[in-house]
Amino acid sequence: MVKRYSDPVKPVRTRLKWEMGIVLALSFGASGVYAIVTIIERVTRETSLSSQTATINRSLAERPVFDLIYQLLSFAFGLAPVALVVFLLWRAGRPHLGRLGLGRDEPTGRWRWGRETGGGVLLAAAIGIPGIGFYLLAKQLGINTTVVPAALDAYWWTVPILVLQALKAALGEELIVVAYLFDRLKRLGVGPVATVVSSALLRGSYHLYQGFGGFIGNVVMGLVFGWAYHRWGRSLPLIVAHWILDIVSFVGYALAVALWPQLFGAPAAD
Repeated sequence: MVKRYSDPVKPVRTRLKWEMGIVLALSFGASGVYAIVTIIERVTRETSLSSQTATINRSLAERPVFDLIYQLLSFAFGLAPVALVVFLLWRAGRPHLGRLGLGRDEPTGRWRWGRETGGGVLLAAAIGIPGIGFYLLAKQLGINTTVVPAALDAYWWTVPILVLQALKAALGEELIVVAYLFDRLKRLGVGPVATVVSSALLRGSYHLYQGFGGFIGNVVMGLVFGWAYHRWGRSLPLIVAHWILDIVSFVGYALAVALWPQLFGAPAAD
């Protein structure tokens, strides 16, 4: 009688795949699907893609107090998928967030907040400056919408809310699309090149609602960020860079509209 031995690794791999599917379905995988449907709807309109507008941050209620409440709820519940991956990758020993590339540097056991923050600033400059030029080129080629980073009314809480929304995007994308995905794909035996490319394509997919320029630009950003994470295994520089880029985009646009409304077709304030 021949005994058959089951592969003990197979249930673990299956569980990891289901886990990844659930995490992505609750976060950027779902956003990618919606963005794909959105771009199909956009390109099938009678108007050209370049004449359409994609708004990132908009008012959620007519009355300011409820708009603020909804914005805060959006920020808090938007971090739930981040809390989920922190829970899934939490280590019993220190550094607790080592699998997410946070905490003390494992080889040395030292904190490198200053060095990693500085690296994030440099990374933001390396991505942001060419990114502006590419956006303008994509608009000129007609492959992108006009992206409106912020369409909130001016209140005392507008800038803090935009900073929080930028932080939510930075934490979510870099900890889920990069750190979590890299850890799980590595455990599934996926190579580094395929992992970096997969992460970059996912990042590009959920930006398709902006147009094909948004897709291409974010794939390039994903390749750079993925390479940096593979090279150093640290998330903080990516989070800092992303946060800076979004703060400049969100807050800078809102301030520009407030200071020079005629340039954006808005009525001047009395």
